[in-house]
Order: sequence, then structure tokens, then C-alpha cells
Amino acid sequence: MKENSLLSDLAAHLFSNSSGNGRTPSERELAEHFGVSRGQVREALAILEAMRIVERRAKSGIYLTTTEASVEAMALFARAGVPLDPILIYETVELRKIHEIKAAELACDRATEENYQHLRDILAASEAKLAAGEGLAREDRDFHLEIVRATKNSVFHRVCSVYYVMGEHRLPIYFADAARSRRSHEEHIRIYEALLARDGNLAQALMSAHLQGAESYWKGLIGGPAKAAG
Repeated sequence: MKENSLLSDLAAHLFSNSSGNGRTPSERELAEHFGVSRGQVREALAILEAMRIVERRAKSGIYLTTTEASVEAMALFARAGVPLDPILIYETVELRKIHEIKAAELACDRATEENYQHLRDILAASEAKLAAGEGLAREDRDFHLEIVRATKNSVFHRVCSVYYVMGEHRLPIYFADAARSRRSHEEHIRIYEALLARDGNLAQALMSAHLQGAESYWKGLIGGPAKAAG
């Protein structure tokens, strides 16, 4: 079993098989369940512990500590099919909006012709998808992450990429609505034009308005932070 597969499968298994106090099966039980060595399980648990998903307590066992989980851990949960806390989902969408608005501003100063060409290619691919009656889940992700890549900040790009991992199962559903896909594409074109004009203020304003739609969508799904807390 590959390490990445073991990590996500292990995370899902721990969630499904933990006791009321968060205690999970032992290393021996996990090794038997997955058909791997205890050493492989131990290494995987060390990674999950570094991501603040589990805590190994001496003479007590392994416990889930998901309330302290890192952003990368939340992406792992999404890939493993582990339900995320609604409040965390809303807060992540809100954080994505803050980051991408800033990315639009920085991209106006730092984008190269290569970035602009990638954006044009993505817009052309979007047009083809729309003409074929298909959704824009992949093209939407690529468009937004290319803008972040244009900031020339690799850490910024890695952070924002996590948001799209967390939403990769939901994006195809979001863009199954043909009118929404067309509207999103038209907004992408306007954002691209602002970037091309190096107009940072306009790019930020357009990105803010564009992401408001996604934020409203998630609010509708979980009822917003207040309802989620309830």
C-alpha cells in the first residue's frame, strides 16, 4: 500500500473506529487491518501526529485530536471522505476569499506573460467545456491557482492549493449548474482583463464579488457560521 493511500485510509479508519473518548485501535490492530507492518503504521501515525490529527499517549494509546488539526490535515480528511466540521468549512471558505483577493492585487504587479498565457489557455478551455455543456470545476481551480502562482510566492500557492483539495468533491456539483458555470466564466474574463491592465484595485474588487457567490453557496449548504454552531 502506498504511503499517501495509507495515510488517507488510516485517517478515515481512525474516525470510523474511535471510541467515545477519541481512543483509536492500537498499532497492532491497525497493522492487521491494513495488512502492513507495525513500522509502516508507526510512520503513518507519526505523520498524522505532526498534522495534529492524533496524539499518542504513553501507556494509554492513540487518540484523535481533530480540533487542533492543521489545514493540511483538513485536506487529508476531505480526500479520505471524512466529514468536516461545518464551522471549519465556512471559516476555510472565508479565508480562501481573503487570500485570493490579495493574490489578485499582487498578480497585477508580478504576473508575467507566461502567467497571462496560462490564463488565456484556461479561459479557452472553459469556453470549450461550456460549448460541450460541461461544468468548469477543473478550469475554475486552474484559473484561481494560476493567479496565485502569478504572485511568485510558492508558500502562498501551496496554502491556497489546499483549499481546492478540500473542495474537489463539491466543485463538480457546484458547477453542474450551467448558468453558474457561464456566469463564473464571464467573471473570470473580467478578472483577467483587470490583471492584464495591471489594475490592482479593480482586480481585487472583481475577485471579491466573484468569490461572494461561492461564499453564499457554502453558507446555504451549512446555514452560515451561526447555524453551523447551533
